[in-house]
Amino acid sequence: MVYNIERIAMKNRGKDKGLIKIGELAKLFSVLPSTINFYTKEGLLPEDGRSQGGYRLYDPQKSIDRLKKIEYLQMDKRLTIEEIKKRL
Repeated sequence: MVYNIERIAMKNRGKDKGLIKIGELAKLFSVLPSTINFYTKEGLLPEDGRSQGGYRLYDPQKSIDRLKKIEYLQMDKRLTIEEIKKRL
């Protein structure tokens, strides 16, 4: 899967230090925003900041790396959310 993180980072340069909103992260990783919300609420994916409007913001590279790890642990290792929490 190709993630165009550089394009997003360039677009957001100067705004919140290259951080992106949930919808942009969801598009980058090809999941629904509700998936990102779920992982954040479960403590699997930490937010990296908040916008002035209160939106959660994420570092694209760090978040994609974490999402890849979560996906691997879920799909390949067949771990539960609680087991994944212990491994992260």
